[in-house]
Amino acid sequence: MYHIIVNPQGGKGKSLKALATVEEMFKNNNAQYVVHTTEYAGHATEIAKELSQNPDTNIVVMGGDGSFHEVLCGIDNFDNVTLGLIACGSGNDFIKKSGHSTNVKEAVQTVLNGKVGYVDYMEMGKYRCLNVGGGGMDVDVLLKYAQCKTLKGKAAYYYSLFYTLLHTRFHHLRITADGVTKDTSVFMIGIGNGGFIGGGIPICPNAVVDDGLLNVGYVNEMKKSKILFRLVKFLKGKHVGTEWGGEYTAKKITLEALDDSRFELDGEIIEDTKLDIEVVHGKLKMFR
Repeated sequence: MYHIIVNPQGGKGKSLKALATVEEMFKNNNAQYVVHTTEYAGHATEIAKELSQNPDTNIVVMGGDGSFHEVLCGIDNFDNVTLGLIACGSGNDFIKKSGHSTNVKEAVQTVLNGKVGYVDYMEMGKYRCLNVGGGGMDVDVLLKYAQCKTLKGKAAYYYSLFYTLLHTRFHHLRITADGVTKDTSVFMIGIGNGGFIGGGIPICPNAVVDDGLLNVGYVNEMKKSKILFRLVKFLKGKHVGTEWGGEYTAKKITLEALDDSRFELDGEIIEDTKLDIEVVHGKLKMFR
């Protein structure tokens, strides 16, 4: 039995449009399924929590990174669950590293083929994260976007982005990586199992989703006159190995705000100002 969790808002309705194709393929392959449509934020977490109590449960998630995040946070018993991903969101950042197809039919076929592998995720107390967590400019953009009342959609996002760049601030953080602590000031930082944020920004370009490691990608504080030039390089993943940015790996990370900075997990802003992050390896089963 396959349990399809679909977010009707995913990708501005892309999930619902893709559902007919998904159902047709399951029927043609005589695969039994049930569709669970989410109705509010956090609903996918509740559904996954209930489903994961039962052995041999296949959960197929239709949505974006936010939907994948919600389902991951709901799984109680990982031994019972195999997860399938059908990316129908706006950014679809996690699958850029996991290897899942953006084509709906190909993604469904991956599930139906039945080949299962393990994918890492991040555990941090009451939170989990599948793709990337972190802080800095991207969070400032999300916060400004949430405050934007007069504009909608892409117009609101681009307004928030340009506003944030014009009012650039740097974020003072304390980072402990595998027991080594340092205080730093960053333009942006990402702790990645996956490697991309914001619809394709390679914050952790060398991340591997099943290697048992966390990747820390960062851009340091710099003269504001250099931001635009270096931002172009950053958007291509060319911050790694420079004097102003880089990437390294660790198994455990503590990230603490030393100012009023906020953090995000898979694009969801959280209230906590200190995160103890550990990679979980060989536990999350996924159709791949």
